[in-house]
Amino acid sequence: MDKVYACIDGRSNSDAVIDWGIWSAQRLQGQLEFLHVIERPDAVAEVKDYSGAIGLGAQETLLHDLSEHDARRGRQAREAGRALVAAARARAEAAGVLHHDGRLRHGDFVETVIEMQGDAGLFVLGEHHHAAPGGRVHREHHVERVIRGVAAPVLVATTEHFEAPSRVVLAFDGGAASRRSLSRIARHPLLQGLPVLVVRAGEDTPAARRQLDEACRTLASEGVRAESEWARGPAEAVLPALVKAHKPALLVMGAFGHSWLRRLLLGSTTSTLLRVSEVPVLVLR
Repeated sequence: MDKVYACIDGRSNSDAVIDWGIWSAQRLQGQLEFLHVIERPDAVAEVKDYSGAIGLGAQETLLHDLSEHDARRGRQAREAGRALVAAARARAEAAGVLHHDGRLRHGDFVETVIEMQGDAGLFVLGEHHHAAPGGRVHREHHVERVIRGVAAPVLVATTEHFEAPSRVVLAFDGGAASRRSLSRIARHPLLQGLPVLVVRAGEDTPAARRQLDEACRTLASEGVRAESEWARGPAEAVLPALVKAHKPALLVMGAFGHSWLRRLLLGSTTSTLLRVSEVPVLVLR
């Protein structure tokens, strides 16, 4: 059975990640596994050879103290990780999830997630965009690297509180990738029974309108209740407010588009929406 991996780290929206994992596992009727990765702390600044200045014995004492400090931090991280996983499992048990487990790993978070994707049906991550600015770029980079590195869908919890969605909002641009997403949304068990609002941003043209109408007809042919809405302007500028107006909702997008050079120069609509969305985001491959 495909697993739902809920990646928890104890930050402010870990409870939301846990609850989204529970909701997803119940809808997919799969096993829920809580994953906490203890990453290596930032390396202590290299201790240079100051033996001529402070004496060899003093330097050895300093190195010993640093080693003891690292060992204490490691023990504390393991204890905190075990407590976090135990609390998550207790929350899943209380919610009626029958099949759940927890795993504590050491190493690089992204590498660990990619290594475990073989039996994954879904990864649930926390985006932490309300976190302190100093760590924001690093954490967002983690999320984007996971999305680029795994084949399974990724659900990103962008807020600190869980609210079960009453509809799906599909960011549709008329391209081949978003058209493929239509059939996946219609048949994906995570989204079964939820009405779909197909939204398109940009210039309102007859051709674009036809594509939007065709998308709704495609979903309707699959038995999905579908509506459409237009938003004038760049997607990253107009979609967040539109989707927020339809809360509680789950925003669904395709993975990163454009060539690597275009992403480097102009960024990515997917990346931008992940940063600014006030509703959770499901990224389909």
